[in-house]
Amino acid sequence: MTGSLRKSLDEGPMNRFQWAAVSVCVLLNMLDGFDVLVMSFTGKSVMAEWDLSGAQLGLLLSAGLVGMAAGSMLLAPWADRIGRRPMILLCLAIASAGLLLSSVSQSAPQLGALRIATGVGIGGILASSNVIASEYASRRWRGLVVSLNSTGYALGATLGGLVSVVLLAEFGWRAVFLFGGVATAAGIPVVFALLPESLDFLLARRPARALDKVNQLTRKLGLPTLDHLPAAPVVQAGVGAGFRKLLSPDLRRASFLLWAAFFLVMAGFYFVTSWTPTLLTKAGLSTAQGVTGGTLLNLGGIFGATLLGLLAARFALRSVLIAYVLSTAVMLGVFIAATSSLAAALVLGAAIGVAVNGCVAGLYALTPIIYDSGIRATGVGTAIGIGRIGAIAAPAVAGALLDVGWTPQSLYLTVGVVFAATAVLLLLLRPAVAAEPKPAPATSAQSTN
Repeated sequence: MTGSLRKSLDEGPMNRFQWAAVSVCVLLNMLDGFDVLVMSFTGKSVMAEWDLSGAQLGLLLSAGLVGMAAGSMLLAPWADRIGRRPMILLCLAIASAGLLLSSVSQSAPQLGALRIATGVGIGGILASSNVIASEYASRRWRGLVVSLNSTGYALGATLGGLVSVVLLAEFGWRAVFLFGGVATAAGIPVVFALLPESLDFLLARRPARALDKVNQLTRKLGLPTLDHLPAAPVVQAGVGAGFRKLLSPDLRRASFLLWAAFFLVMAGFYFVTSWTPTLLTKAGLSTAQGVTGGTLLNLGGIFGATLLGLLAARFALRSVLIAYVLSTAVMLGVFIAATSSLAAALVLGAAIGVAVNGCVAGLYALTPIIYDSGIRATGVGTAIGIGRIGAIAAPAVAGALLDVGWTPQSLYLTVGVVFAATAVLLLLLRPAVAAEPKPAPATSAQSTN
């Protein structure tokens, strides 16, 4: 967005229309939390029905993440061309079809292919929904808005787990996929009715009736309507142009640093969430205590992203994110040693959940402000896709290291070093990001409507 419209949106209060758009984006991110863990919820039942080995189940667990990485990187550039909202609607259709067909799949390879297809849809949704949430937030509340958006993951994982327990007991594993497909399909009319197109996209790409569409949005935002569109920014043609722009001289350094940060943080996040129950058991806790520790870690995640957003409303987002990353590194370093006291281990596990989820939320909040509107979905989608590669690799690498004799303590120390290295990357990223808005001082004029 250019000129006075962008300034008015950045500096004004957030009204109900903006919060409604953000709420829809949170619901969309809940699909991510459910879909990432749906195979974990149903894995034991699927293994039993088709007599699968652990390796075969591992492939099914990874298939969804592979699809998400592909969807984030390959579909996001199209969102910069056809619009964020149409891309979300298309990807909801893909994801719901994948989940519904998974409920009637007849073999492990068939289910694996459908998990990839579902992941492609979810990956495309995430890139576009995070961009829309960021663009409709005011400067003061942008960090909180994107962090709340990320909280949808933890909510989806938690609620999905509760629903799955009931469905598995009463109807079997296929009912869990059926529920996911119906819930995802139900998101289509919600998005159609309540989620607006990106104002930045309309001004940058100028689709048919762009002025009318812009004025419809400005009225809902409480901003003055336009007699004519402002001068159009220069937007390169072709889907590949977005990727080339990410590697242009003015953005190359920031892109590489951001991709490395996403890879490391997502690898650390998925290691922690995947292996914590098992490693706590290996460290001497009972199976039930290990599961409790993993559950508290996920519950802590619901609060971690929200807390980061509240802090980012008062302090510079990058500074808050660096503090989160370093706190995560320290807590991971002492986590296993704390298992000598069950209470200390559980409290520290919950605190790690708060911190590690906040790290992911902070990167989601930071990325949209690095790229301009013409390539924003491409930039966000590419970063998420590279992060998913780390997510795919980390659990498998951790398992291989355990097989060759690594202890739980050494694994957590190593992942702590990974988060400390991320803090260095974020410090190096600082000079490369000139567009990051500064938090505005709190005033009564910035309260919500």
